[in-house]
Amino acid sequence: MADTEDADCVIIGGGPAGIVAGLLLARGGVRVVVLEKHEDFFRDFRGDTIHPSTLRLLDELGLYHEFARIAHRRVEGVTLSGRSGDEVLLADFTRLNLPHPFMTIAPQWDFLNLLAQAGADEPNFDLRMGIEATSLIWDDGRVVGLRARTAPAAEATRHTDAAPGSAQAPTTATKTLEFRAPLVIAADGRWSKARAEAGLAVRELHSTIDVWWFRIDTEAALPDSVAPRGQDGKVFVVIPRRGHVQIARLIPKGADERLRAEGIEALRRAVAETYPQLSADVDALEFADVKLLDVRRNEARRWSAEGLLCIGDSAHAMSPLGGVGVNLAVQDGVAAARMLAPSLRSGHISAADLRRIRIRRLPTTRAVEFLQSMIHRMVEPAVHGRAPIRPPGPVEWLLTTVPALTRIPARILGVGITAEHAPDFARTGHSGLPQSSSTVSTTDRDATSA
Repeated sequence: MADTEDADCVIIGGGPAGIVAGLLLARGGVRVVVLEKHEDFFRDFRGDTIHPSTLRLLDELGLYHEFARIAHRRVEGVTLSGRSGDEVLLADFTRLNLPHPFMTIAPQWDFLNLLAQAGADEPNFDLRMGIEATSLIWDDGRVVGLRARTAPAAEATRHTDAAPGSAQAPTTATKTLEFRAPLVIAADGRWSKARAEAGLAVRELHSTIDVWWFRIDTEAALPDSVAPRGQDGKVFVVIPRRGHVQIARLIPKGADERLRAEGIEALRRAVAETYPQLSADVDALEFADVKLLDVRRNEARRWSAEGLLCIGDSAHAMSPLGGVGVNLAVQDGVAAARMLAPSLRSGHISAADLRRIRIRRLPTTRAVEFLQSMIHRMVEPAVHGRAPIRPPGPVEWLLTTVPALTRIPARILGVGITAEHAPDFARTGHSGLPQSSSTVSTTDRDATSA
């Protein structure tokens, strides 16, 4: 017999989308349970870019000063080498009229821990670590909850974003749980089990790359940049952290086995050639430390079923290029909380309520997908060894001739088409909540597009 609990909303996944949605809903008077299958947030493969609109959200939630204490680096623009060899500024965040016109690179586990601690201060927020959702509960074609199990200790820490079936088999006894709620939010990533069980098909987008992900311990100083560097099939992105760097090597899709057969010295040499600052540190790198990320770019054709909503990577998986996934996930969480809190407080959530989330978020999702497709077209020839990384000639000419145009890609990357603001009930100093949807302010129903 499974233990059964009731809530207003159950969220699968404690990543940026799930934690943000849970925190805001809890501040909106919704009883939320967030299930995270790992025991902590520490994973080597995590998106570490925090965009300007997310920094503004932290301001609105009264959390920015706490975030500022986390070790982070500022990135004010995105650049690539042009045809002359000079750097071309592709996106200039400083041109955005925002309180924090820059992007930061900060460990995502610190960001998530900050949000989780803020949630712990809310009586309606219940984060359960080490509990894995296993299946949805259906009643007459509608999702009415989910089944879960306590996660085996062997699976609890330091996981990469691996494909289903790659985790170790359970080695300890588990306990079965059931959660009943009017809404289940699937924020369980690109391999979403809930999305698959609900039969929500996805359309695949173009990508011919995979990623090797590894770290090198070093005290060397590297530039604060999210732009890929390299050529002749040796293309890397580095994320500097305290005492080490996380490195992504972009490789042709399906080339993992072939490149490993070339030997670890080939990888060490490629890193040192691209980043001479790391030449003294690469000898410690071994293939056992190199994890493969199967890069998928896709979008669910429908984001919802009766009683189920997909957000974040479960709705639209992005590649690591451009570091766009975290910001999209956070904005999805904000929109879902703002638009659904009144219905969830009343206990009645309709299919139309859920469809509105996709309608709201789709313009930004499609714009970011288009921009990321352009980034892939610039980078993939270099990954396959055919050409250096270069912006298209007309784009380079236009952005260098009219620098003000760099605000457009900065806006798409850093904010999106429709900006998502924290609703009034979730902001710092919120003093009580309406008891029914009829008393929710217009501000809470519809965020502005400013």
